Amino acid sequence: MIHTPAQDSAALVANAVAESVQYQGRKASRQGSEQRRQAILDAALRIIVREGVRAVRHRAVAAEAAVPLSATTYYFKDIDDLITDTFAQFVEHSAAYMAKFWNSTQGVLQELVGQLDGSVEARRHLADEIARLAVEYVRHQLLTRRDHLMAEQAFQQEALLNPRLHELVRAHGQILLQGVTQFFEVLGSQQPEQDAKLLTAIIVRMEYQGLLDGVEQLDNEGMLVILKRYMYLVLGL
Repeated sequence: MIHTPAQDSAALVANAVAESVQYQGRKASRQGSEQRRQAILDAALRIIVREGVRAVRHRAVAAEAAVPLSATTYYFKDIDDLITDTFAQFVEHSAAYMAKFWNSTQGVLQELVGQLDGSVEARRHLADEIARLAVEYVRHQLLTRRDHLMAEQAFQQEALLNPRLHELVRAHGQILLQGVTQFFEVLGSQQPEQDAKLLTAIIVRMEYQGLLDGVEQLDNEGMLVILKRYMYLVLGL
């Protein structure tokens, strides 16, 4: 398998984020109790996706997880701990997913960079391919990971009100940003972090619009035009 330093580093950052996540609630001491604690966190996230953060209550979570009410209060002394740990698990799972994603795109990155020969045509082809891949990424997220995107929106909104989530939000934001930054470094960008911030902001906005309008209403051609326009500017076309 071909490895590129950028993608290897991006995967390492994602893995580091996953390993750095800390939980607030009571730790499980046995396998059975860990499964119950996991069921509670999974149930809380489903409620967040379906009804929003404010719907997370011990009784509602216990019913959703099919566990006694005493189980939720045993592992989580209050709702803040339960919500914080639910989002901590969300970040941990997101980081693990993105680590695999960056590893899986190594060959694609190597091929795209290898096509650069200094010509305008090669740069234009590269810009077109990156734009196309970005649209595919957005569509894939909306089609197969809608619940994840909904949880992400709820997570970011809750962080505005809950200082305990600030570091988790920052860590979560670094997972995608770091990989895109290093991608721009490979392309020779003079401002790779700024370019990455703009591209990720465009993608996040497109994901939000897709959630709002529904994936069947996605303006694929419109997204492609915007992303091509941005990449042309970055590559000086």
